[in-house]
Amino acid sequence: MTGKGTAALLIAGTLMAGPLQAATLDDVKQRGVLKCGVNSGLPGFSNPDAKGEWKGLDVDLCRGIAAAVFNDAGKVQFIPLNAKERLTALQSGEIDVLSRNTTWTSSRDTELGVNFTGINYYDGQGFLINKSLGVTSAKELDGAAICIQSGTTTELNVADYFRRNGMGYSAVVFDTSEQTVQGLEAGRCDVLTSDLSQLYALRIKLSKPDEAVALPEVISKEPLGPSVRQGDDQWFNVVKWTHFAMVNAEELGITKANVDSMKSSETPDVRRLLGLEADFGKGMGLDKDWAYRIIKLVGNYGEVFDANVGQGSPLKIDRGLNALWTEGGLQYAPPVR
Repeated sequence: MTGKGTAALLIAGTLMAGPLQAATLDDVKQRGVLKCGVNSGLPGFSNPDAKGEWKGLDVDLCRGIAAAVFNDAGKVQFIPLNAKERLTALQSGEIDVLSRNTTWTSSRDTELGVNFTGINYYDGQGFLINKSLGVTSAKELDGAAICIQSGTTTELNVADYFRRNGMGYSAVVFDTSEQTVQGLEAGRCDVLTSDLSQLYALRIKLSKPDEAVALPEVISKEPLGPSVRQGDDQWFNVVKWTHFAMVNAEELGITKANVDSMKSSETPDVRRLLGLEADFGKGMGLDKDWAYRIIKLVGNYGEVFDANVGQGSPLKIDRGLNALWTEGGLQYAPPVR
């Protein structure tokens, strides 16, 4: 093949590459609704209420994205997915974003064609037992039957922990978290293991939640966060900066209630975040008031945390690692500038 021919093919290949690049933001705008993959039922994170309205920390992240894109937090179609389905649904294009208590791991990040956009909940795996078992430490669980949800990082974590401590166990595996808690209640297992956040949520589903207790050991790192398909940097930025905007808003003291009055602030960081100085939405294909919309319609990270999983919720989870970096936690967002 001649040099000219090779050059022509290279040019053609370059030209062809453009249309093949994903344009999720354009698709979402044209469709008029965001397709968000969520847990099929995990109180505090994504769960339909008595009226069928979705509530939760992960749900509000998607509402924030819709607010940024449409100036309407209600333009979201929530698609419930179990652990086995979730990443396939994202890869196939069934959903635009996966916001479903999913752990960021190296294999998921590098082998499955998805990008994690951040960590909206720092978690760790633990064990939930019936108090009647008389166990006070996970190191007393040698020979226990353990309820585990399939398709999750919990399976490998349990295997690693028991191997490391020279103990044996039998796994009782279910497809959904709902089935795992039913298995514990029915006596099919001695212990239920999952992320601590999920244990809090599953515990309140027990007929006698006060009879169950979480053991003190935390056996893994579980950074939970939303993810998008690889190959679309613009959409990656939209989802990533939705979370960052909510974290920055909390740090700056901007809330749903005061966001309008904060427009009169002379603080540069506040004015940049609210779109009053420069246009930081343009690079993402959003309007300049994209962050204002998120805060006005959904709230800052602290408000969302408190209402869904914190002290304003039935779960009453302490902020812990999910406190702002200024308060001793790990939640930290790059600046808007």
